[in-house]
Amino acid sequence: MSTRRKKRNASSHDGEVVPNEVTRYLSTAVQCMLWGRAAGRCEFDGCNLPLWKSPVTQESVNIAQKAHIYSFSEIGPRGRRGLASNEINDISNLMLVCHGCHRKLDKDKDGGRYAAQLLQQWKQSHERRVETATAIGTDKHSHILLYGANIGAHSTPLSYRNTAPALFPYRYPASDAPIQLSTVNSSFIDKDAEFWAVEGKNLARKMQQRVRERIATGDIDHLSVFALAPQPLLILLGTMLGDIIPSDVYQLHREPAGWAWPQTTMETPTFEIGRPDRKVGPPALVLALSGTVATDRIIAAAGESASLWTISVPMPHNDVIKTREQLGQFRSVARRVFDEIKAVHGQKTLLHVFPVAAVSVAVEFGRVRMPKADMPWRIYDQVNGCKGFVAAVDVPFGDNQ
Repeated sequence: MSTRRKKRNASSHDGEVVPNEVTRYLSTAVQCMLWGRAAGRCEFDGCNLPLWKSPVTQESVNIAQKAHIYSFSEIGPRGRRGLASNEINDISNLMLVCHGCHRKLDKDKDGGRYAAQLLQQWKQSHERRVETATAIGTDKHSHILLYGANIGAHSTPLSYRNTAPALFPYRYPASDAPIQLSTVNSSFIDKDAEFWAVEGKNLARKMQQRVRERIATGDIDHLSVFALAPQPLLILLGTMLGDIIPSDVYQLHREPAGWAWPQTTMETPTFEIGRPDRKVGPPALVLALSGTVATDRIIAAAGESASLWTISVPMPHNDVIKTREQLGQFRSVARRVFDEIKAVHGQKTLLHVFPVAAVSVAVEFGRVRMPKADMPWRIYDQVNGCKGFVAAVDVPFGDNQ
């Protein structure tokens, strides 16, 4: 070996012989750390492509590239900006990316819209997400359950992609294939006479085949529930879930938009229980949380002699439930009201239910019900095409759903 070559390769790092001058050489330690922090996925914001397999054939192959934030060359994309030689190939200046994203990052000599500060933010955000996800205990996996049904003339698309992020940082998906209970491409809407019977039968069948049988075999031990449907069907879903398996029920929020429960502490709204002056007529329970309900509309559906019970809040609105803790408080109130109504009217008396509440509340309202102890229910829905409340779903006494 020549003297010049010996001189160039004289320094070492982690036992490896490396060049003295600035090169594109990355030590094994830096490459391993970069792969680990990125979890083997492209760090370009919104890409997240797995870099250990072909996106076409799915064969195992390393398609990762290491992109410099500040370029190796002084005249390259984003320049060196005064970085010392030993900082160019530091992990803080490197991103793990796919070929296509690497080309985009380095297309313009000045970096174009991909400024160094933006890339640093992307890198930090991606690696922080990886760290959060992998910090979750191995016993925190949960199967995602999706249920949607037409609300009026509008379909309710639900997907793994827009629901799975809501599980973090408390749990992680047990599979990227969610449990789908929705009726696909249904032509029925809530004003159709067949709608409620068809949706109820399909929900019961799929619940048995896709949830209860897997629970019985031990394949499922926790559910994360995402549902968008008319409220009687959400309550029906809740009664089918009950407490057969530990479950987290999620709420689609308007502000901030999304399914994730805000990681903040908020004051629980005051749930107010309204009791009837006379308790001799058929009992009717009104959930007035998302909006108020005129008494005459309840009387028109349940009869003039109905005994009206209510669970409400001082100022009903769409986003009244914002945290898991608030939803848990509602469960406690609902359970207390069920017991009180049953004590007054009898265990086998039909209870008329009029829900105006958020989706998570409707599902949890059903889950609180104890089939062998609570009254049979008739659940109503406000259907504009029918000009008022209509009887939508019956939940019988006992387990005969």
